[in-house]
Amino acid sequence: MRQRTLWSAVLVLGLALSAGCGSAGVSGSPPGGSGDKLVVWDWKSGDPSAAAYLEKARADFAKSHPGVEVEFVAQPFDQYYTLLGAAIQAGKGPDVILFNGGGQLRDRVDSLLPLDTYVAADRERLAGWDAFAHGGKTYASPVTLQGHPWYYNKSLYEQAGLDPDAPAGTWDEFVEDCGVIADRTGAKCFAVGNKEGIGIQFFLSATGSAVLAPDEYDRWIAGERDWTSPGVKRIFELWRQVEAAGLNNDGVNSTAMFNDAFAVFQSGKAAHVIGLMSDVGHWKDFAEFLEPDDVGVMAAPVVVPGVTPSLPYDGGIGYGVAKWTRDPEVAADLVRSLTSTEALRAFHADAGAIASDTTVDVSAGGPAVTAISSGLRTGKPALHVALPSKTVDLMGRLSQQLLSGSVTVDEAVAQLAASDEAS
Repeated sequence: MRQRTLWSAVLVLGLALSAGCGSAGVSGSPPGGSGDKLVVWDWKSGDPSAAAYLEKARADFAKSHPGVEVEFVAQPFDQYYTLLGAAIQAGKGPDVILFNGGGQLRDRVDSLLPLDTYVAADRERLAGWDAFAHGGKTYASPVTLQGHPWYYNKSLYEQAGLDPDAPAGTWDEFVEDCGVIADRTGAKCFAVGNKEGIGIQFFLSATGSAVLAPDEYDRWIAGERDWTSPGVKRIFELWRQVEAAGLNNDGVNSTAMFNDAFAVFQSGKAAHVIGLMSDVGHWKDFAEFLEPDDVGVMAAPVVVPGVTPSLPYDGGIGYGVAKWTRDPEVAADLVRSLTSTEALRAFHADAGAIASDTTVDVSAGGPAVTAISSGLRTGKPALHVALPSKTVDLMGRLSQQLLSGSVTVDEAVAQLAASDEAS
């Protein structure tokens, strides 16, 4: 059985490379697309909500490159970086590649071209560049801004006799309100999914500014992280305490974040969820199941007196150019089309994405997106995005062990500190 599984994995990788590379196939073809074709890998192009976005991007690109074909190859997200790793190892693959901001891109910059000279004209219009930069160079252009708001169900607040427009400002008050909601509605406090170890990422980043002093927060983002500080340990203690107090939905470690945890919130079985602001598990998705006016956005309740909570956000997803592409300038032009104003306006309208383009009007999105947008002015980068991808993966495994009680907070932060330093 093990031999069959291994062979199946190799076959999947080989088929993906052959299918995804167009003229950059693995059977002796030179790397990169042909002179009249560019191949794009992503996990979005198969999504109906991205159809208008891609149509606008194609049209913009065709204006300057009418004879160049663009082929989008949607890969499954749960295998995306594994498949991409195989392409990078082979030195052959797509010309243009979609990345999450942060460690997933930074781990692969040796296979990407710096885009600074190509995208200079976009600097003022787009936000979120830092998540796609490394060593003073930019390796992808941001498509969306991604952050982690605290969403809450205003209807449940009303049913519990709480003011839906005045959620708790401190942690103790918040826990007290959660008890009231549970007693009067039967809903849990939090909807959480940590089957893949993602829940801790959201919790760390969304709660961090309610615990850490601003200077410690800034040092963390800059890479000067003290994993043994009282504030950092307090965040991981809260993660464990929330579960121990029964504030989460049942079976957190067996609940997938996408989309089982969000379904718990949307169905009214939990009053709060730390979600995304773009473009899934977010305000637009929730408004399909809850009344838009019932989707609230609140600041993280203050855990340590004297701190000021802020919205954690970075560049969300962005497109980079593989170093093996035949014509970097043409590939970079495609990236610019994929981040053009008209394309991003369509992505916001259809998918609810908070576009990286600061000129896109989001005022029609409703109260939740208005609250999120107002938080961008004082927001800071997300704590987990600043971490190396290997440390993020380890944190996911340790977070599950913290919830099960098989590791202590001290043991967990010691392992994370060693991983962070090694990376």
